[in-house]
Amino acid sequence: MAPHISIASAMELAADRLASTGSGRLEAELLLSYLLEVERSYLHAWPEQELTSVQWSCFEQLLQRRAKGEPLAYIRGRQEFWSLDLRVTEATLIPRPETEQLVEETIKRMALEQSLKIADLGTGSGAIALAIGSERPQAQVIGADISAVALAVARENGSRLGLENVTFRRGDWFAPLRGERFDLLVSNPPYIAEGDPHLTQGGLEFEPDTALIAGDRGLEAIRHIATGAREHLVEGGWLLLEHGYDQGPLLLELLTTLGYRQVVDFCDLAGVPRVVVGQWRAC
Repeated sequence: MAPHISIASAMELAADRLASTGSGRLEAELLLSYLLEVERSYLHAWPEQELTSVQWSCFEQLLQRRAKGEPLAYIRGRQEFWSLDLRVTEATLIPRPETEQLVEETIKRMALEQSLKIADLGTGSGAIALAIGSERPQAQVIGADISAVALAVARENGSRLGLENVTFRRGDWFAPLRGERFDLLVSNPPYIAEGDPHLTQGGLEFEPDTALIAGDRGLEAIRHIATGAREHLVEGGWLLLEHGYDQGPLLLELLTTLGYRQVVDFCDLAGVPRVVVGQWRAC
């Protein structure tokens, strides 16, 4: 490769190399704009600008990482979720569009002016907690996670976004919430079974196992949360859980058996059952 190459040529070559991803051109633009620290519009405004040999070498390294299946979000260190620009690392799950259904169902149950108390269990990058906090500034939102490294990322995101109503605590599931009750408890817990073939597809092999795998049926974390939430919800409080595409019927039965009422399973925008919701009433 020549020591200098134009932006336009670099994008064409990169798009060809990433054709197998299904969105090679877009990913090429995202990677090049990340490398050059410019907006994508800059690439189209200045297509004849030449890359230096060092820039081209660095770009090739990024392309090699992506071609090996490493998620774009990890390479760039960022992911958009609920219109929030979030930092992500390999210590955190990559926020996905389908998880926005969990946020939507949560804020539906929160009037804008209410000063409610919400906890997001297994917060990771803080995506869910921060999305809820951005929509409901009067609410007190707590994100909890056992990983100190993940919490450092979440706190950085919260600080950068200036969401002072969202705080983060370290601990395993309900441990950081001891003695407290909440109006809503939400979680996108691990729900993939050990040995599931999906774990080796779509870049999941790069994501933390602890955020993905939950026992031989993928239900251990969900059962633990659904059971324990009853001790941490106010009367009439809501539990909202994201789940796998085929787990809906099991979770409807589980929450009903545990005493939750108004148990419903909501589909995401792709029409896939995604978020099970139940209201806790002790009497």
